[in-house]
Amino acid sequence: MERTVGTISRGIRAPIIRSGDDLATIVTDSVLAAAEAEKFEIRDRDIIAVTEAVVARAQGNYATVDNIAADVKAKLGGGHIGVIFPILSRNRFAICLRGIARGAKKITLMLSYPSDEVGNHLIDLDKLDESGVNPYSDVLTVERYREFFGENKHTFTGVDYVDYYTSLIREEGAEAEVIFANNPKVILDYTKNVLACDIHTRARTKRILKAAGGEVVLTLDDIMNAPVDGSGCNENYGLLGSNKATEETVKLFPHNCEEFVLNVQAQMKARCGKNVEVMIYGDGAFKDPVGKIWELADPVVSPAYTPGLVGTPNEVKLKYLADNNFASLSGDELKAAISDFIKAKGDNLVGSMESQGTTPRRLTDLIGSLCDLTSGSGDKGTPIVFIQGYFDNYAQ
Repeated sequence: MERTVGTISRGIRAPIIRSGDDLATIVTDSVLAAAEAEKFEIRDRDIIAVTEAVVARAQGNYATVDNIAADVKAKLGGGHIGVIFPILSRNRFAICLRGIARGAKKITLMLSYPSDEVGNHLIDLDKLDESGVNPYSDVLTVERYREFFGENKHTFTGVDYVDYYTSLIREEGAEAEVIFANNPKVILDYTKNVLACDIHTRARTKRILKAAGGEVVLTLDDIMNAPVDGSGCNENYGLLGSNKATEETVKLFPHNCEEFVLNVQAQMKARCGKNVEVMIYGDGAFKDPVGKIWELADPVVSPAYTPGLVGTPNEVKLKYLADNNFASLSGDELKAAISDFIKAKGDNLVGSMESQGTTPRRLTDLIGSLCDLTSGSGDKGTPIVFIQGYFDNYAQ
C-alpha cells in the first residue's frame, strides 16, 4: 500500500531524570515501550532526539553561584568588571549575573539596545525612531534612557530588566553602573577587564575588544569551562547554554555528549535491529512573530548527533516542478514525472532553479527546531522525541 503520511513527530514520555541515572537505557526503554503501546513500527533512519536538559541532569552537570563567583574572581581579578551584551532572561542569565557580581567589587553593565541579541526589547522601535537617538553611536546612561523611553517591561514576563539586573548586582554587594551602547569598545572607557556575555557574536566581540586595548577579555564560554571546587563544567561552552536550577545553582549545558548518542544508537540496534539516528537538542532556531524573540539562546541547537545527521537537505521544490518543468501535465502523469525527476536528482542542487525556496539549513538545526516545538518547555513530560519519515520524499 502507498504511504499517505510523511514526517511524524512524537513526544515520548519518560521518568523524571535524576543525577546518575542510566539515561541511554531509559531512552531506549521509553521508545520501545511507546512503540509497543502505540502500535508503531521502528524503521531504519528514524530519529531519536533527547533534550539537553535531561542529559545534563543525568550527568549531574551543575554549578553554584559561589562556583561562578570563584571562577570570575580568579580570571578577572575581582575588582571592576565590564559585563556587556547579556541577554535579558531570569532563566538564562540572572543566576549567572549573581555569580559574576559576587566575584567583583563593581560591575559596569552595558546593555545593547533597542533589544538584546535574541530579540528581548528594552525599547519600542517606534519610540526609538521618534527619540532621534542613534543606536549605532549614542551611549545612554540610565537617566537618559528613562528620560527618552521610561519604564519598559518585558512583553511576556512583565519584568523591567534594567531595575532587575541592577538590584541583583547590588544584592551581591557589588557597586552597579548601567549604560546602554552597541559598540563593544565603549566599555573600555570604564574598565579594561571585560566579560562579554553575547552568545552567537562572542568571538567578534572578543576580537574587537582585544584589538582596542582590553587587558582581560573573556566570554561566557571562558567561565566554568573547568570544574571549580568539585562543580560541573562544560569544556566547550562554559556558562553558555546554562539554565536556572535553583536560586543558587545553574544547570550547565551537557558535555561529553557523543558517547551518549552512540550508546543509544547501539542499544536500539541490539534490541530491535534497526539503525536509528540519535541527537541531543536544545533551543530551536526560530523567531517568535509576536514577541520578536529569537528562540536560540543556547550556543548551538544540537551539541551531539550520530553521523547520519550531518549535512543539509537536498530537495527540489514540488510547486516549481509543477508550474514550470511539467506545467502541461496533470493527474497520474504529473505524479510520475515529478517522482522520476526526484529519483534522478543529483547530490548537490545548490544554485539550481528546481531547489529555490527550499531550506538549506543544517539537518540538526531543522530537526532540533521540530523537537523543541514538539516537546515544549513546560509540563508535557516528553523529553524524548521520536521522528519518522523525515528523510522520505514524494518518490518513495
